Amino acid sequence: MLAKLRWGILGTGNIATQFAKGIALSQRGAAAAVGSRRQKSAEEFARNHTISRPFGSYESLIADGEIDAIYNSLPNSLHAHWTIRALKAQKHVLCEKPLAMNAAEAQEMFDAARKAGRVLLEAFMYRSHPQTLALVETVRSGAIGPLRLIRSSFCYRTRSIDGNVRFARELGGGGLMDVGCYCINFARLFAGAEPTAVHAVANFHPSGVDELAAGTLVFPNNIVSSFTCGMCLHADNTAYLCGEEGFIEVPVPWKPAPGSSKFIVTRGNEPKMDKPKSAAPPPREVRNIEAPGDLYQMEADDFAATVLDGQLPRISREDSVGNMRVLDEMRRQIGLEF
Repeated sequence: MLAKLRWGILGTGNIATQFAKGIALSQRGAAAAVGSRRQKSAEEFARNHTISRPFGSYESLIADGEIDAIYNSLPNSLHAHWTIRALKAQKHVLCEKPLAMNAAEAQEMFDAARKAGRVLLEAFMYRSHPQTLALVETVRSGAIGPLRLIRSSFCYRTRSIDGNVRFARELGGGGLMDVGCYCINFARLFAGAEPTAVHAVANFHPSGVDELAAGTLVFPNNIVSSFTCGMCLHADNTAYLCGEEGFIEVPVPWKPAPGSSKFIVTRGNEPKMDKPKSAAPPPREVRNIEAPGDLYQMEADDFAATVLDGQLPRISREDSVGNMRVLDEMRRQIGLEF
């Protein structure tokens, strides 16, 4: 039985670089090969990350018999095709978010995984971080009473437009697909249900993709979520979980730094109209979460635990397909269907 996964990295872009740095610290895996459309690019990436086998085509990487798992970092429009190719080649696959261009593609990918008897998992790395796990437990413990509102933002300002896959409609670009998918995933995780109503609005970049979007989700258990996402502005990029007895502030929900992260539990005062007995300020409790290691390392080790130990995946098939369905509906509403 394998003690470690031998990884093949599909693609050599920025996210592949972050994953390669994480896998170098992994306890349960190692990067053994990398595949690019150009041999030179693969060789440069391999040198930078001490990878022994660079391949100048995606096909060559997937055909490598010394690889157990593929990390698919390609543009969104290529996720389904190359993931299914890898699964048919008997490779496990960790595929970057969003898993596919739409829910139908996602279903097809999971069907291929089931048929091949291999693990397919969507790469929402924040789901492997101890901070996220602690947040789930804190909400479930009733620390803020019944959850009623979830709000979040994930925005950045980029001036690198030319050649940027996020601004290419044909490649599945746009703010919703790039970072809005995190906010949707976060809301669904904590609501613990699928939304009964979805609304979205957006501003478009001249390239034809949404550069700024806002959305709301209504859940059947009296929970409402709102979020903003975009590629043309700066924002606080925080998340809030608001309950009947208090709220949780998450300063860095998506990419907590290595070491100690934190969230703040605040319990609210009674409003003056209710004639409160005490005028004391609401108690604030800062909870520090120790997370030694790299975020992508934790993601890779979680994936390895699913493959090698049978651990339940952090993100199930139903979770990934459900996220794609919300994305599909939001993109339909703003006029960006794939």
